[in-house]
Amino acid sequence: MKPLLDLLPQLSLNPWFNALPLRDQKRMVGEAERVFLQPGEMLFRQGDAPRGLYALVNGKLKMSTLTVDGKEAILVVLESGTWFGEISLIDHLPRTHDATALSAAEILILPQTVFDQLMQRSAFSQAIAALLAARIRMLYGIVEDATLRTTRARIARRLLLLAHGDATMARDGRAEVPVSQESLAMMLGISRQTLSKELKLLVQKNILRLGYRCIAIISESKLKRYGEA
Repeated sequence: MKPLLDLLPQLSLNPWFNALPLRDQKRMVGEAERVFLQPGEMLFRQGDAPRGLYALVNGKLKMSTLTVDGKEAILVVLESGTWFGEISLIDHLPRTHDATALSAAEILILPQTVFDQLMQRSAFSQAIAALLAARIRMLYGIVEDATLRTTRARIARRLLLLAHGDATMARDGRAEVPVSQESLAMMLGISRQTLSKELKLLVQKNILRLGYRCIAIISESKLKRYGEA
């Protein structure tokens, strides 16, 4: 097992973490607790008290909640390099959703006490504010899509968001989005049948290619045009 500080290069692939002062990066990683989850194991549940700031080192997590009729709604899928869980550390209120491992996952937990101390540093507190602002922009976009855009446009825009790592905020998109059709349908709040119909049309137009638990983007420019419809 690597010493925690050896994880710095890997975590620095996240633009937000990489922009932090090196001393803050080292403290965040050096004072964190390392935990491992198996597929299906929960990191926390909706209503849990905040435990700390989390970093997903390896694996995938889904953030989800249950609707009133017992159906699961996936809010976002987190990938390696993502820091998350800051909201409950700031307002000291319970967790707003469930966090469940979709695969074997390695996670760092920065204790609340260390987070509070770092928040006294201007550079760190401003970075947390920027992180929250980026996520609020993303959420506003998702709400706008659900309210104003067609199903086809919503699918295109969510795939483009996922291509950039969703919550990891990568600058460059990737050609292959590691998401299952079932998960994508849950994120969008549509049926699997509706999603399948729309994806087939985009495949026929040579914009997408479907694989096992992944969707390849053949033409990002064409997908963007559908997202603007």
